[in-house]
Amino acid sequence: MQRLFVLLLLLAGCSGAAVPPTPTITPEPIVPTRTPLAETAVSPTPTVGAETAVVPTSKPVFQPQPLIGDAARFGVLSGEGEVVPAQQAGLPFGLLLDWDISATLPNDPSFTFWQMLRLGEEGVKTDWDEIAAIARAHPGSVWVVGNEPDVKWQDNVTAVRYAELYHEAWTFIKQIDPTAQLASGGISQSTPLRRAYLDEVLAAYEAKYGGLMPVDVWTLHAFTLREERDSWGVDIPPGMADDTGVLYEIEDHDDPAIFQQNIVDFRAWMAARGYQERPLAITEYGILLPSDYGFPDEVVVAFMQQSFDFLLEARNDTGLPGDDNRLVQAWFWYMVYDDQLYPTGNLYDPQTGELTAVGQAYAAYVNGRFPP
Repeated sequence: MQRLFVLLLLLAGCSGAAVPPTPTITPEPIVPTRTPLAETAVSPTPTVGAETAVVPTSKPVFQPQPLIGDAARFGVLSGEGEVVPAQQAGLPFGLLLDWDISATLPNDPSFTFWQMLRLGEEGVKTDWDEIAAIARAHPGSVWVVGNEPDVKWQDNVTAVRYAELYHEAWTFIKQIDPTAQLASGGISQSTPLRRAYLDEVLAAYEAKYGGLMPVDVWTLHAFTLREERDSWGVDIPPGMADDTGVLYEIEDHDDPAIFQQNIVDFRAWMAARGYQERPLAITEYGILLPSDYGFPDEVVVAFMQQSFDFLLEARNDTGLPGDDNRLVQAWFWYMVYDDQLYPTGNLYDPQTGELTAVGQAYAAYVNGRFPP
């Protein structure tokens, strides 16, 4: 996939049926709070008769192979510890992000690892010496500058500060490796409010450094979450005076029409600002809300499959000319395994060593569409 991005740069010059709970203000703001149902303990039914010995069967171990062609556009987000076990369980992917930098993950030939710098108002949080060493050891890498700078519990930087930090990262890395591909940090979703935040970034960059902000790859997160100050969802970007943006409801979270239109709108935004000939990567998307909010496995799978169809096929006159006018060049599903807040879209279960139902559907789609 790294080769695909280099080539592109050269060429460039369904909602659940359950009734959702009512959202309330919560300290963990992405997910609205609700009172969980009490679980009833069920005692096992005793069996009568002699016990039958159970002979364990060995699980198949898949040997990961590099994906080629359009299959290499499929990426995942994962902690480093789950990467190889998930591959051995049969999960195919061509791209990997883990919200950090790594000197070792780029050595794996079965996928392309994208580096990520983390930011804060105080500056770039990632160690500069480590960045330099990796840039020298792995020329041509993609470097994503920040993670959701528009979200106050993620990188949380104002538009003006983001422009400064991006310039600092661009200058530092490009001096070491002119072939490095610098990518914008993905905003949480493509809404008018979030695109206005990016307009402020571009304006701040031009005012301070002159000219259009140089971006090799634009990235975007493609969630559908409420924009309201001090409510559930993704709140308001730092430094912006608005109190509301798009007031999405819970049932909008997996709406394919919203997902698709927001991406179409972002590509149009890119084209209008001089970035049409740059790749666009969806570096994080999926289902974050819990299954009992109306997002059981079958709903997640339906959304995922519809999203893959769109991402592979969507084209229009704002798309990347060097990629047959496709709107999106790569995408990363959230995630391989989240054992904390957002497990709904998990692809792999380390407790069983097997793919989840969602992971099996993911693998079936990729292998069915692009037979290994």
